[in-house]
Amino acid sequence: MPEKKKKSSGRPSARAVAKYTSYNVYEPAELMDFLIQKIAGISRNKVKTLLTNRLILVDNKITTQYNFELKPGMKVQISKEKNKKEFRHQMLKIIYEDAYLIVVEKKEGLLSVSTENQKERTAQHILNEYVKRSHRNNRVFVVHRLDRETSGIMMYAKDEKTQNTLRDNWHDIVTDRRYVAVVAGEVERDAGKIESWLTDRKLYVSSSPYDDGTGRLAITHYKTIKRANGYSLVELKLETGRKNQIRVHMQDLGHPVVGDEKYGDEKVDPIGRLALHAFKLCFYHPVTGEVMQFETPYPTPFKNLVVRKQNG
Repeated sequence: MPEKKKKSSGRPSARAVAKYTSYNVYEPAELMDFLIQKIAGISRNKVKTLLTNRLILVDNKITTQYNFELKPGMKVQISKEKNKKEFRHQMLKIIYEDAYLIVVEKKEGLLSVSTENQKERTAQHILNEYVKRSHRNNRVFVVHRLDRETSGIMMYAKDEKTQNTLRDNWHDIVTDRRYVAVVAGEVERDAGKIESWLTDRKLYVSSSPYDDGTGRLAITHYKTIKRANGYSLVELKLETGRKNQIRVHMQDLGHPVVGDEKYGDEKVDPIGRLALHAFKLCFYHPVTGEVMQFETPYPTPFKNLVVRKQNG
């Protein structure tokens, strides 16, 4: 775990540039009740609008949860710059933001980062446009990626020093990175570990049970959650983070990810997408050392594939 660091003049402050109306918290309360009590005449709908538009911060962090539990010593801030921070995109959702990080949930079909060969809009492009609203020199920095076909949680840094801290200390900072997938067939074991050496051959990644000098060791832990209808719902935890690791390892196991045209049977595509979702990301904040935990529900189409059909 990184040590907690004091803010230096060379780093951005956790407080954004926008002007705020601030309220100190002196006793426990839910955020909605606190604001209604503090602001004369404000309605519940008005508070919800402020939350939706990402204009309310608690201790310098944008907060959208109306029943957020406030504790004595916290500070609630309301931005006076209406709608400046509002972000809406059908392929990307911001679930956390501070002066150093943006954590997002991306939909399948969107590239994570820009490449020399890809001219289309990516999550990186979309977020760059968003942060430039505050200052034209702002940009986001890539920390890790998800395949285009994979949905789920990922994060970007908002400055180069934070990016380097995350990349250089990834295995110490990230405590839990977990995926959920639906795979073809009913996985025999309730839990297990897949270990092999993966080699990136540009068009695809090859897997070998032994080290031939060209591959990199990859380790995936899996847990079978449910089996039904010729499918299995599995949770996957990465010990290493290689390109296409989960998809290749599930193919190695004999249970390719549903909808995987590259490493599976493209005919097995009952939901019209790759059934792989990054649902959990836990890490120590690279600047404050605070424990950060983000989790999304299993996608509904995944769960529907393993609902047992009623006879008759």
